[in-house]
Amino acid sequence: MKATGIVRRIDDLGRVVIPKEIRRTMRIREGDPLEIFTTRDGEVIFKKYSLIGGLEDFAAQLCDILARATDFTAVITDRDSVIAAAGPCKRELIDRAVSPQMEQLMEKRSIYQQGRGDAALPVCADNLHTHAATAAPILCQGDVLGLVLFAAEEGRYPGESEYKLAQTVSAFLGRHMEN
Repeated sequence: MKATGIVRRIDDLGRVVIPKEIRRTMRIREGDPLEIFTTRDGEVIFKKYSLIGGLEDFAAQLCDILARATDFTAVITDRDSVIAAAGPCKRELIDRAVSPQMEQLMEKRSIYQQGRGDAALPVCADNLHTHAATAAPILCQGDVLGLVLFAAEEGRYPGESEYKLAQTVSAFLGRHMEN
């Protein structure tokens, strides 16, 4: 564990304020769920909670099927990072943080499809040559949990089938998370 040197007091309602610098560094937004752990040494540990992150094996199998069906790299993300990928660009994407452009797509809550002449939107902040061809938000009870997207290298554009598949799989995952 890394010491920050920051000390906060618990208020009369049992709340602790997580400093802005830590929230920014750890990409914790207002309303994000945090999982709380305790240790025998008396430590209290907060960890960002991801509903989609608990489905890594299932998401990986789903990505594998989608990649085979489309010849694009199939990707499933939570709000912060790529949790599953299959296809040609898998190694460049898996476990990497999503780009600010992907975060904006999630906030818009609409399906994206790149057209000819559109600027390429990188999937990950540290990998600018793999872009989102089609992306659909995973919505569960009004909350955005992540994205289902098809990624490609520049010059490849998605068709109607990729658009419909991303839309269908994101709706399925959102409905699955409600149960």
